[in-house]
Amino acid sequence: MKGYLVLEDGTIFEGEAFGARKEVLGEVVFATGMTGYQESLTDPSYCGQILVASYPLIGNYGVNSADSQSDRVQVWGYAVKERCEHPSHRDCSLTIDELLVRDGIPGISGIDTRSLIRRLRNFGTMKGGIGTGSPDRLLEKVRSMQHPEDTNLVSRVSTEKVLRFDEGKAKTIALFDCGMKSNILAELRTRFNVVQVPFDTPEGEIRALGPDGIFISNGPGNPAHPEVVSTTVATLGKLKDEYPMMGICLGHQLLSLMFGAKTYKLKFGHRGINQPVKFEGRVYITSQNHGFAVDTESAEDAGLEITVTNLNDRTVEGMRHRELPVFSVQFHPEVHPGPRDTGFLFDRFRQMLEAG
Repeated sequence: MKGYLVLEDGTIFEGEAFGARKEVLGEVVFATGMTGYQESLTDPSYCGQILVASYPLIGNYGVNSADSQSDRVQVWGYAVKERCEHPSHRDCSLTIDELLVRDGIPGISGIDTRSLIRRLRNFGTMKGGIGTGSPDRLLEKVRSMQHPEDTNLVSRVSTEKVLRFDEGKAKTIALFDCGMKSNILAELRTRFNVVQVPFDTPEGEIRALGPDGIFISNGPGNPAHPEVVSTTVATLGKLKDEYPMMGICLGHQLLSLMFGAKTYKLKFGHRGINQPVKFEGRVYITSQNHGFAVDTESAEDAGLEITVTNLNDRTVEGMRHRELPVFSVQFHPEVHPGPRDTGFLFDRFRQMLEAG
């Protein structure tokens, strides 16, 4: 069946529909990883977005039971150059098409993804849609749609109840789930007892849990969304003098906002497993997925020390407070997919808690 991907600027790409046969609208973004498509599809940070794969062949090793980063596909749509219908891997249990059908997500293949990504790089991410009906009618809907970032996407992917993971460790942390990747939880559970809480948990409930530290996860959308600022950011501000804190990705942005820094939207974001950063005089290759960044000047004015810098565009990739035991990184040290170069940051958080 013919399918179409349309952009708000009027560009139309014709291809073949796969996955769920439905229409979807969202923000069209691209990722540069050669592998890790299953992890990307199930990453809650992609909520609200139509993901374009830069690597031309997707699905060749299928889908397995171990690599998903949440319990379902989180992207709203998927666009690829070529999808593999007959994957080959000993752990394969589903094809990429079967995965999207299972979770009700539409896809499109056979389009010129190179041309599409060049347009997004030149003009920035755009609103877009995937459908099988009239592309002109789909374009009308795209142009009139509300941008996904105008809604509180974090509320769609955060846990709805408190979850406890008692690992018999010496220290316990409260984990603010803003759309957490499962590998973050896995890394934390090897070091701490973890209490996973909804993003809008008030400070009184956090204190009642008796944690030794606080961790803020990744997640989708605009970090300065009013509903997130009035809940998560406000709560962290009331707790910052009482607990050591660490944040990843959206968590990094929320901690920066808490101290008074500002965030801004990047032209096309950083999404992939090959992003170079400089930290403590050394270059690390990192896994990233974000569309916003912390403003450098406002962060320094807020008493934050910039500790990590993106070597491609010099944006802020990490910070620490000059006085309080608080630090964060924009990239993903838990990887999956991606290089494991920066996993030691979880150990630094543990050492911070052990130091009291």
